[in-house]
Amino acid sequence: MKISEFFSYCVKCGIEADPRGVTSVKKALAEEKKSFEKISSDEKKYYDSERLSNPYADSRISNNPSDGSVKRIMCGIDIGVEDLLLADRLSQKGEKIDLVAAHHPNGYSYCTFHQVMAMQAEIQSLWGVPINIAESLLSERQELVGRSVMPRNHAQATDAAVLLGIPMCNVHTPADNHVTEFLGKKFKNLNKLKLEEVIKMLEKVPEYDHARLKHLPGPTIVNGKASSSAGKVVVDMTGGTEGSVEAVSKLADAGVGTIIGMHFSEKHIEQAKKSRINIIIAGHISSDNLGLNLLFDKVEKKYGKFHVTECSGFHRIRRKK
Repeated sequence: MKISEFFSYCVKCGIEADPRGVTSVKKALAEEKKSFEKISSDEKKYYDSERLSNPYADSRISNNPSDGSVKRIMCGIDIGVEDLLLADRLSQKGEKIDLVAAHHPNGYSYCTFHQVMAMQAEIQSLWGVPINIAESLLSERQELVGRSVMPRNHAQATDAAVLLGIPMCNVHTPADNHVTEFLGKKFKNLNKLKLEEVIKMLEKVPEYDHARLKHLPGPTIVNGKASSSAGKVVVDMTGGTEGSVEAVSKLADAGVGTIIGMHFSEKHIEQAKKSRINIIIAGHISSDNLGLNLLFDKVEKKYGKFHVTECSGFHRIRRKK
C-alpha cells in the first residue's frame, strides 16, 4: 500500500465507525462542499482541500514527498522531533522506516483539531440531550480550546520531518471512533451493572490489561463507588477533547448514570459529583492504543500485514481473526 492509501483508508474506516452514523458524516461533507463553493477565489487559495473528503481536521498527512510503499510504520501516541531522529537513526541502522504515524495531532492537524469537537453535540443528542442545548454548551468550550492552541509552535515536528525526509501522518479521531464503537457495543443496553463489574469488563480488554501489567494507568473509578449502580452507561471517547463542564449535568438530566472516558478535568469531575453521575476513566494512552490497534487490524485485513515499530507509548496488539 502507498502512504496515501494507508491514510485514506484510515479516514474511511473512521467514518464507518463514527458514532454519528455514516449518513450524518456524509451530510457534513456535502455541507462543507457547499461552503467551499461560496468562498471567494482569493480565499480559496488558503482553503485546505482535504476538508472536502476528510471530515476530521485533527488527522492529516504532514509530510509525504514521494508517496512510497509502506512496509514498516513507526507508530507512537505522540511524535516529536526526538522520535523523528530516532526513526532516522533506525533507518541508518537498517530498520527502514517508511512512515512515522502519530495518534495525537501535530502541525496543521494540531492547529485545527478543536474543529472536530462539533461532533460532540450530535453524539450527546443521541444520548438524550436536546441538540440545541448541546450545541450551545459546546460552542464556548470549542472556542476556548481553539484559542488555547493558537500560541503553540505547531510546525516544530512536521518541519523536522520535512528536513529529515521522513513521511509523517497522524490519525486521531478515526482511531478514537473505534474505541467508542468497540466499548459502546460492550455496554449497550447493560443498565443493571455495578461499577466494579464495568471495571472488570474493561480490564478484560487486552490494551487495558497490558496497561495494568506495565503498571500504567488503566480503568479507574474517579466518581462513584465500586458497589454503585452504573445505570445507563455511555462511552465518551471521541470528538477531539473534553467538552463543556455543564454538559455533564445535562447528561445526568438525560438519564445517563455512568460516563466512561479517556480523561476528565477536575472541573468535570467536580460537576459529576454535584450531578451524582458516575465517572470511570478507562485510561488515556491505553484507550489510544485500543483505537489504533482496531484501526490497524482493518488496514491489515485490506492491504496485508505490515511491520510496526512501537514507540512513544504505543503497543501493537492484533486481534485474532
